[in-house]
Amino acid sequence: MGDETHGSPAAAVFDALGGDYEKAFASSAAHRASLTWLLERLSPGSTVLDVGSGTGRPTAATLAGAGHKVLGVDVSPVMVEIASRQVPGAEFRCDDILRSPLPEGAYDAVCVYFSLLQMTRAEQEGLVRRLTAALRPGGLLVLATVPLDVEEFDGVFMGQPVRVTSFAAQDVIGMVREAGLTVEWEESTMFTPSHPEARPEPHLFLHCRNGGA
Repeated sequence: MGDETHGSPAAAVFDALGGDYEKAFASSAAHRASLTWLLERLSPGSTVLDVGSGTGRPTAATLAGAGHKVLGVDVSPVMVEIASRQVPGAEFRCDDILRSPLPEGAYDAVCVYFSLLQMTRAEQEGLVRRLTAALRPGGLLVLATVPLDVEEFDGVFMGQPVRVTSFAAQDVIGMVREAGLTVEWEESTMFTPSHPEARPEPHLFLHCRNGGA
């Protein structure tokens, strides 16, 4: 579940979860397959933006370990501290991605793994457009989310109160296409985080290319 938002609630949630978040999601085969898809298509030394970088594992660690230049941005200072310690080969910044500068054409790839869920729908749509613009022509964007038709739903995630907004799967796909992305591969799965208070949740992974170039 995501950790980027315009205020402090998401930071508080992920500050509290810390390393438990990584442990809960470490067994996700779909996430590993998604990273494999990305690695197979990146040129050596590619520049990658990891949105909602969490503890830095597995995403930033996998990409940096393969020789790519990774910038992770996360709203949680605890997560950024953990990631900086665990993945010294990447750069991490504590910032709100909604307010971060995103230079056009600056990145070969962008990863957005479960980092939209505490944004409004308008914020999610606007951010995906900005992230697409931040890609070079033909650049890659990988997005994962929980595809549910919910808006400002108050729930509990791994024992922490959260307010979640998302889209149904077909609307997530429509959002990335409207931003100018071509979906090259999608995968839907059910996953139960390894945590006593976690519940099974649907996951959607979209693997996209900027303009289909």
